[in-house]
Amino acid sequence: MKLKKLLTLGLTVVMSASMLVGCSSSKNADSSEAAEGNEKVIRVGMVTDVGGVNDESFNQSAWAGLEKAKKEYGDKIEVKYLESKQDADYVPNIETFVDQDMDLIIGVGYKLADAIEEAAKNYPESQFALIDASYEKQPKNVTSLLFEDNVSAYLTGLVAGKMTETNKVGFIGGIEGEVINRFDYGFRAGVKAANPDAKVMVQYANSFTDSALGKSIANQMHKDNVDIIFSAAGAVGIGAIEAAKENNKKAIGVDQDQNKLAPDNVITSAMKNIDNAVFNLVKSMMDGTYEGGKVIINTLDMDGVGIAPTSDKNVPPDVLEYVQKEVEKIKSGEIKVPQNEKEYKELNK
Repeated sequence: MKLKKLLTLGLTVVMSASMLVGCSSSKNADSSEAAEGNEKVIRVGMVTDVGGVNDESFNQSAWAGLEKAKKEYGDKIEVKYLESKQDADYVPNIETFVDQDMDLIIGVGYKLADAIEEAAKNYPESQFALIDASYEKQPKNVTSLLFEDNVSAYLTGLVAGKMTETNKVGFIGGIEGEVINRFDYGFRAGVKAANPDAKVMVQYANSFTDSALGKSIANQMHKDNVDIIFSAAGAVGIGAIEAAKENNKKAIGVDQDQNKLAPDNVITSAMKNIDNAVFNLVKSMMDGTYEGGKVIINTLDMDGVGIAPTSDKNVPPDVLEYVQKEVEKIKSGEIKVPQNEKEYKELNK
């Protein structure tokens, strides 16, 4: 790329802040101003998927991890994000950060897997990270951050199975795929373990951005006597939570603690602690222990997943006690939570 070549030849000076695309929590000072003496400023860029940085879900959680790093390390680090409005934005957004000589470029979500892999191949001296996906042959300059989504979903399924009053609960998925399947079948398994009489209605929206569609699907489920809905669908799930609030039903959030969206209706959330994972990754860069090419699975044992801390607001103590006992069984290996349809069917033969 032209700009990259110019930078390589040393024919340009540091770009002014007004030319930078995206958002930076250190926007009032560039890296040369922030550095004292010869101390290197670590620069990290994050590319969102189409949900955007304020999706109240995993993009926002990833950015929170970078903001935490900025707060921790101050002028020693610069963090920015670029939002992708459509899938076609992934490649140019990544290349923008390559041109800006970022020390680490993070792609949020499995939909960026192809773009990150291609960039890693084209720019072998750059470092990348990818959330929610890994590769059969992991590139040496890509770190993948994975999560036991099925386990956090299973725990919320236990809550739903115990708290449903109609024995009908619902699951709304975004776009069908490996990650959402983990949420789907983990949740189904949890509901069945807690309440064999409960039925789970499942519908996919084929979208992560259409909140109106999520609300419409949830409204129909409510009409069919579903009283608790768990959504793993980005902004689609925000629509489902709105429906729960309007219809006086219960909802289960995802990725972040979404209780604040409807304090009386969101009873728990399937937490995926992306913020902690991103912070720890950046921390390794700051302390010099970072190694590319790794696949890091954030587990229940390492507090990578779990249920929301606000669960005690709406979930009875005896249900939370039951869930905690099941947590210990999962950690000990007594319970194996399914990740897909095949494992779910084997579990329920």
